[in-house]
Formats: sequence, C-alpha cells, structure tokens
Amino acid sequence: MDKQSNLPITSPVAASKKPMSKRIDSFLGRDWKVALPFILPTVILMAGLILWPFISALWDSMMVRSFMTGKEQFVGLRNYVRLFSDSDYISSLRNTISFTVWSLAVKFVVGLSIALILNSRLPMRGLLTGLMLLPWIAPEVVTALAWRSIYHPVFGGLNPILQGLGIINRPVAWLAENNLALPSVIAVNVWKGIPFYTILLLAGLKAIPKELVEAAEVDGANVVQRFRHITLPGLQYVIAVTLLLSFISTFNTFGLIFLLTGGGPGGATRVYSILAYEKAIIGLRFGPGIATAFSMAPLMAIFIMILSRFMLGDPSAERSAKKKTIFSRIGDGIARAFGLLLDLVLLPFEWLVNGFNALSRAIMAGRPKMKRAQRERIGVGVRLLLLAPMLIFVLFPFYWIFITSFKTDLQIQQFTSIFWPRPWTLEQIKTLLFDTSFITWFKNTLIVAISSTAISVILSALGAYALARFKFLGARTLTTLLLVTYLLPASLLFIPLYQTLTTLGIINTYAALIATYPTFLLPFATWVMLGYFRSIPVELEEAALIDGANRLTAFWRITLPLAAPALLSVTLFAFTNAWNEFLFAFVFITSENLKTLPVGLQLLVFGDVYPWGQLMSASLLMAIPVVAVYIYAQRYLVEGLTMGSVKG
Repeated sequence: MDKQSNLPITSPVAASKKPMSKRIDSFLGRDWKVALPFILPTVILMAGLILWPFISALWDSMMVRSFMTGKEQFVGLRNYVRLFSDSDYISSLRNTISFTVWSLAVKFVVGLSIALILNSRLPMRGLLTGLMLLPWIAPEVVTALAWRSIYHPVFGGLNPILQGLGIINRPVAWLAENNLALPSVIAVNVWKGIPFYTILLLAGLKAIPKELVEAAEVDGANVVQRFRHITLPGLQYVIAVTLLLSFISTFNTFGLIFLLTGGGPGGATRVYSILAYEKAIIGLRFGPGIATAFSMAPLMAIFIMILSRFMLGDPSAERSAKKKTIFSRIGDGIARAFGLLLDLVLLPFEWLVNGFNALSRAIMAGRPKMKRAQRERIGVGVRLLLLAPMLIFVLFPFYWIFITSFKTDLQIQQFTSIFWPRPWTLEQIKTLLFDTSFITWFKNTLIVAISSTAISVILSALGAYALARFKFLGARTLTTLLLVTYLLPASLLFIPLYQTLTTLGIINTYAALIATYPTFLLPFATWVMLGYFRSIPVELEEAALIDGANRLTAFWRITLPLAAPALLSVTLFAFTNAWNEFLFAFVFITSENLKTLPVGLQLLVFGDVYPWGQLMSASLLMAIPVVAVYIYAQRYLVEGLTMGSVKG
C-alpha cells in the first residue's frame, strides 16, 4: 500500500474554511464569539433607544409641519437659523447660562468648604457627613414641593424667619417676582447639588497624603498657603471632573425648574430645555422643538469629550508622555491665568490669617502657651461653628416637610404655630392614603423602578464582564460610548424617545418607562461594574475553566459573587434614580392610573390651590423608601458614585 494513501485527504473547501475562520477571528477579535451573548443586549438597547432616536431626531429637527397640508416638509437648517432671531430662545439661553454659572460657582465654594471641614477632626463626623448628603437622595419632586412651600409668601417658612431677623419688612413672593425667581431657583439647585460636590471633593481630599500637609505646616506655611499650594493642586483632577459633570447636569436641568416655576413668571426662569418641551410636546412643533434641544448638542459634545478624556485616562500622564499640542499649550495658559486669579482672590484671606495670627501672638504674649489639646478643642469648636449654618440650610427643608405633614388644614391656613404642630395629627396622611390615588401612584413607581433596575443591573453585569475580560473589535469604542451615553443629557433624548415610543405603540404604558429608564441607568451601572470586574484576579476564572466550567458558569459562580459590593452599589443607585425620575414619566405617561409618584403628586394641586398638608405628607412617604435604602447602604451608594465619576 502506498504510504501517502494513509494521509488525511483535505478537500479545497475544507482547506478554505479554516483560513477564513482565522481571518474573521483576527478581524473581530479572538473572543468575539464568547463576548457576543454578553454584550449584545447592551448594544441592542443602546442602538435602539439611544442611537437610533438620536439620529431620527436629528433628521426631524430639519422638518416643519405645514399648516396648509398638515404634512412634514424638509427645511434643512432653517429651524436652527430661526432660533437666533427667536426672542424666547435668546432669553432662555441667557437664563440657562446665568442659572448654570451661578449654581456651579456657589456649589463649588460651599461643597469644598463642607468637604474641608468634614475632612478634619470632628466629633460624630460620620453622622455629620450623612446629614450633609441627605439632599442628594431627596426625590426631585419632593425637593421642589418642599421649597415651593418654604417660599410661599403667605404659608411659607422663609418670610417669617427673615422678618424676625429684620432682613425684610414684608412678605416676599420669591417665585412670583421676575427679579427674585431665578436666584430663588438657583438656591434650590445649590441645596440639591451640595452633596455631589461634597462626596467627590471629600474623596479627593482623603487621597492627598497627610505628610505633605504636615511638612508644609512645619515649614511655616499658614492655612491659606497650604490650601493654595498643597490642597488645590492635589484636587485639580477631581475638581475638573466634578465641575464638568456638574456643568452638564446643571446646564440641562428641566424637572426642578419646571416643578418650581414652570419657567415663569413671564419666562424669567425658562431655560432652553423647558422651551424645547413647550415647542415639541405642548405645541406639537417637533422640528423646532428638537432644534431647540439639539442647538446645545455641540456645546455638550465639547464638554463630554473633555470629560471623557479625564475619566478614561489622566490627561497629565498623557501630556508628559507625548509632545505638547497647541491645545495642551492653550490649556496650560488657561491654568496659569486661573492660578494668578486664584492667588489674587486668596491674597486678602492670607493677609487676614497673618493678621489674626499676629494679634493672637500679641494677646498671648507673656501668658502660658496653650496645650495642644486646648488648641484642638478650639479648632473643633470653630469648625463646628462654621458648619452649623450650612447644616441648618441642608436640614431645614426636611424639618419643614415633617412638621407640615402633621398639621391640620386649619393650622396651616391660619398660620399659627408655624414651626411646630399644635396639635399633632395624622389627618393629612389619612386623607392622602384613602381619598387620593397615592397608593396607585406608589404601586406604579414600585413596578417601574424594580423592573427597570433589574433590567439595568443584569445587562450591565453581562456587558461590563465582556468589556473587562474579552478581546473583541470595538471594545474600547463601546467603553467610550457608554461613558458618553451616561453623560448625554435627558433633555436631548426625551423628544426623540417620545416619537420612537409613539411609533412602537407603547407610549402611555408601563413599557414606555421600563424600556427607557435603562437608557440612563445602564451606562452608569456598566461603568461601575467594569471598574470592579477589572480589579478581580482573572486567575480565579481560569482555574474554574481548567476544572471544566464554561464562561457563563465561571461568571455566575466565581466573578459575580466577588463583585457583590459593586452589584449592590449599582442596584441601589439605579433604584434610587428610577424611583425619583420625573422627566420621562411626565412626558411619556398621560393616564392618571399609570402615573408615577413624582408626576402624580402634581394632580393634588387644583389651579392655584395647594393642599400643603397632603403634599408634604406625600413627600414624606415618598422619601421614606429612599431614605431607608440610603441608611442601609450609605457607604455603597457613596462608593458607587465616587467610583463611577472619579476613578472610572
């Protein structure tokens, strides 16, 4: 027998299959087949409910409905050009810029001050930190209702306090006067945003080596000099990320302003997102409405690109490794100019500190030097004194909600015993539970929040695992897109999503919210889970694979249990955000029996008549589940926000 006859015979077809398979694997990545089931649900959701609506809306923004035929006509960029001659648009843009700049400036100063105090030695520091973070977990509708009640010129709590202090001599309609409405709304946004700044800046302060601060103190640097040359440089990365994140969310604020003033009085608080809503949803002029919303897309793109660069990698490291570009030089120039401005701002404070130290030395001359323990007690007392007004500002709305919930209607109307119920009563809570649709709204919110949270957490765990463990085409691009999607403002998406849901026939159903909530829950959850999966040693999974387990089994039995802290973090964060969401629920749901709590509470208001007792009781009951979650897992929530926003 011929020896060659024993060789395997390979047909041309079989020979061509193997190279083709290798070529596909080399193009798509060695792990693409394994990664596909993990990542495909996330890709489908992002493409179907984010990318496609965005592209569709971009086309619709170039259309206008003809009043003669009722049909859409293509007008190109005319809708955008018309904005620059639209007085309402110019006014709304001016309001948006003022609202954003003032809010960011005040939140940064107050948040950094609180973070500095909380980072020092204080009694019950954990409790004080927890109290300072309470506004962050307060649902948006609860925040708006509480402050509307506080600002009320007749039944509110702010006017009596200011009149008692002699600051004003008559009741003021804070939200009804053109020159006061926007500053009043800014104050509420500051109250709501303080925790975000405090969390991130406090995390940044804890990362600064104490040895640097102590060495500067030994060298004779005073507190202002240590702050300028040690603390601020150590916080520059965190400050940049915090301000960029805050800018994106503040610039696109809708719900808080809409609930407080509706954009009034006379357009004094109408920001561009509210104007887009008025044109597209109320006026049914989708083209001009989308153009109004998308007119800010280029600005958002710039800030999102800058922030993505920070969060995907430390730009300072890249700058040292690469030759400086014109953009990096411009950035360095801006940084130097900002540094000079900061020196000028801090100079009077440095003079003040030096003068105070000189005065202290003169007073204490010839007297026994204070012991270290005495100096520390005085320092603690000063810090608590500085923290007290901020703590009152943070806690007063919660106190107002609580006491108003237990007042009778007569006591509220007659404005007697303003700051303490007399007598205490459960009348408001009973009326709310048995004479309104509160239970139905509560049930709807629970269904939507649990369902959307479950979908988001499951898909984020699968997608993050694929991105952390597998090599396939587009993995890095998808990671970047997840971050961009996380930063994409809801004010740019709600109009195209409304059109998409209408086309699918699921508008005004549970499915409309359950399908769309993951668009803002999933990206953040995936981002956090991705960072956590990367920290788990891959050798543990490889050992399970050697023992015969497949990838899904290794993921389910080895990796997922080890990622339990991150899983709990994103679950709680997703549930809290779904529970509090207002914009999508307000736009996509019109039936009263399907409304969620944030939207349903508005139905308790009849014209200009506000049943404050019921509204505050509803706010109290709505906040209880979120507060319970927060108390149970405060550490995980804070860790989740910090990991997703700072560490990346």
